[in-house]
Amino acid sequence: MSARLINIYCDESCHLENDREKVMVLGGVYCDADQTRRIASAIRGIKDRHGISPSFEIKWTKVSNGALPFYRELIAFFLNDPSLHFRGVLIPDKSILDHGAHDQSHDEWYYKMYFFMLRYVFKPPHAYNVYVDIKDTRGSDKVQRLHDVLCNQIYDFDHQTIRRVQQIRSHESPVLQLADLLIGAVGYENRDLSGSSAKLQLIKDLKVRLGDRILTRTSSFGAEKFNLLRWVPNGGVE
Repeated sequence: MSARLINIYCDESCHLENDREKVMVLGGVYCDADQTRRIASAIRGIKDRHGISPSFEIKWTKVSNGALPFYRELIAFFLNDPSLHFRGVLIPDKSILDHGAHDQSHDEWYYKMYFFMLRYVFKPPHAYNVYVDIKDTRGSDKVQRLHDVLCNQIYDFDHQTIRRVQQIRSHESPVLQLADLLIGAVGYENRDLSGSSAKLQLIKDLKVRLGDRILTRTSSFGAEKFNLLRWVPNGGVE
């Protein structure tokens, strides 16, 4: 097996401890590093076909009826391109967490969730760059800590497998924007929301191709295109 360099573009939804949201989602879209330019070019082409500015940032919060054809083509592009994969972790109710009972802080638990999300993506001898969306002013400290935690968990003490964990701005990466879109779909479905017919259509498109419970239940171990872990406290899955 020849070693490849793989980029993972990660985002998160409702990750703060006291944001009054029960559902939290972490997720990443990944592909071979040498495919990122082609993918970015293809997404620019989709924008052009729909008369959308090249600088327009793809986001779940921007999904609307007017932009629905554009977003449906984006979902189809993700589903049809064999280079693109999604891995996510769904925490259905973070309000029931008891960090004190496990002698951990919310941040420490957050790093553990990132490891649960990525541990089966990491497959030596391949090497990985992990890119995370900038969220707050503490971001640089958190990504350094995240890099250390991920490497330590897989005994990659010289950082040869996980070569980089780096912050980027979402508008700089179309693949990171795809991660936001897919995470948004997972969160919307698990919050039982129904106010947007456009968002419901995108969710339907995913279900038609991947299965009716793809956004709410733990995927089969071998699912590579779209793999979701539904996490519950004490290390369990549902």
